[in-house]
Amino acid sequence: MRRFRYSVFMMILDILAVNFALFLGFFLRFSLDGAGIPSRYMANWLLMIAFVSAVNIVFFTFFGLYRSLWRYSSLPELYQVLKAVTAASALIIVVAFLIDIVDIPRSVIVIAWFLKIFFIGGIRLAVRIYRQYLIGMQRMKNRRRVLIVGAGLAGAMLAMQMRQNSDSHYEPIAFLDDDPRKLFCSLHGIPIVGRIADLRSVVAKYRPDEVLFAIPSARRGLVREIIKMLQGTNIPVRMVPSLADLPDSTVSLQQIREVRIEDLLGREPVEVDLSEIASYLRDERVLVTGAGGSIGSELCRQIAGFDPELLLLLGRGENSIYEIDQELNFTYGKRLKRLPIIADIRDRAKMEQVFRDYRPTVIFHAAAHKHVPLMENAPEEAVKNNIFGTKNLVELADKYGVKRFVLISTDKAVNPTNVMGATKRVAEMVMQYQARKSQTKFCAVRFGNVLGSRGSVIQLFKKQIERGGPVTVTHPEMTRFFMTIPEAVSLVIQAGAMGENGEVFILDMGEPVKIYDLACELIRLSGLEPGVDIEITCCGIRPGEKLYEEILTAEEGTTATKHQRIFVGQPNGVDWGHLEENLAYLEKWVSVADRGKIVAKLQEIVPKYRPSKRWQEEIATTG
Repeated sequence: MRRFRYSVFMMILDILAVNFALFLGFFLRFSLDGAGIPSRYMANWLLMIAFVSAVNIVFFTFFGLYRSLWRYSSLPELYQVLKAVTAASALIIVVAFLIDIVDIPRSVIVIAWFLKIFFIGGIRLAVRIYRQYLIGMQRMKNRRRVLIVGAGLAGAMLAMQMRQNSDSHYEPIAFLDDDPRKLFCSLHGIPIVGRIADLRSVVAKYRPDEVLFAIPSARRGLVREIIKMLQGTNIPVRMVPSLADLPDSTVSLQQIREVRIEDLLGREPVEVDLSEIASYLRDERVLVTGAGGSIGSELCRQIAGFDPELLLLLGRGENSIYEIDQELNFTYGKRLKRLPIIADIRDRAKMEQVFRDYRPTVIFHAAAHKHVPLMENAPEEAVKNNIFGTKNLVELADKYGVKRFVLISTDKAVNPTNVMGATKRVAEMVMQYQARKSQTKFCAVRFGNVLGSRGSVIQLFKKQIERGGPVTVTHPEMTRFFMTIPEAVSLVIQAGAMGENGEVFILDMGEPVKIYDLACELIRLSGLEPGVDIEITCCGIRPGEKLYEEILTAEEGTTATKHQRIFVGQPNGVDWGHLEENLAYLEKWVSVADRGKIVAKLQEIVPKYRPSKRWQEEIATTG
């Protein structure tokens, strides 16, 4: 019924337009010279307009003008108007001069033909314009007003996409740019209203819903400055990826993302030697342990890009292994031959079966217990997984002729103050001990905290902010080294190409970051103010934690490698002769879960290990 009413309404408009065109045709033909319309035409005017109206409506209906959705009209619909008007005018000419029912001059019919096309097409175009206007007004209500920082190529592309994409949720209102040649000009009709330093005043004037940082090539730290300038405004900041993440130098609305904490650290991008990496990964059978974890899954993602013959995804947690397997399947499909394996590295028989059946040639060992407080309460589990799980793997790697073995270690292995760090240092020693008598090229890569990993302090802070605070920091002076997961893994893979004989490689982690400052940055990223909207409280250092992390011992020192972000620690004095004996004793105490003796033996193997007060008291009590 609604459609019928719409068609009747359009017919009425068309009849009015046809008759107005006819009248205007007579007027232009006869009245411009002052003579006026002859009376013989006016005498039959009613018959004439009835005939002309009927003929036009019949042809308009025949050509489907009342079936089209004119709110979406374009050139094909206007072509239909041209055909319908032409056909109707042709019939009128035939009737007027052959049948002589009505008397209409040929010149009037020709003039009316032009006018009818203009009026009938104009009505349809007006319907579309009005519809687009209503849609535009509604869209403006639902869109977020965006101030774009950066009037370069990226900003211009995004602004154009916002304007042209009907599904866009953004409406660009102004640009900021530091190029003096662009100031107070316009780009795609959008004004460039000032420099980046003017951000605060521009925000106060234009009141955007959001600020979009659109400078992929910006210097490090500029995003941090923008966040600080917007402090207290509660205006969120979003951004486009950096040039390193834009291989084709093009941006799209889909790439706009939230500002992440790693964007505020001001670190330079990691550069790796792709040819060197490809030479030891391409066409190899690569095993990644802990493949479902934060580091392990990223290893799988990056290794997959180097065309291994087979990628083995090994881990204990079926859900996490399933997720990375499905992700790789979505990305690579059948181009990547891979195999998910549910197994525990502590199970020697199972691991032997894996080596025997699949014959890996390169191993990245990322499986480990890493949570400091949990391992402090369960040293036997840390030893079983981190030490004896590693021992199983390095011995099987030697037995089955693995070419390269890379152990993922941690800065907590340096002068350890907790069980987890001590077990990781022993794992390094186990690897180095095996490297002394094996053809396999072993190495370890030691680095600090990674942003976004499971159990990361970043995840904890985010949850606390979502709950409204407080954000808990152990100590206002506590510092940590941080890397992003992708950059850490890139350097791990690069270091894997350098390992020869049990080296411990140390990644350049940049400058240490205060955890308190990190908490403040995360709060500001959420559009809130530290100490005002979200409180920060200090809860005290937990057992086994340090105020400051180290990446190497004083005895190790470092030697530069050919990669500016990777260093190699010098071998220190390890009592290799008693290592196997000490491990045998350690295994004995683990089997009976004698935690005091476990920690005491760890301290004996790693003299630099300083157990927490709890374990010192237990060792003193048990002897």
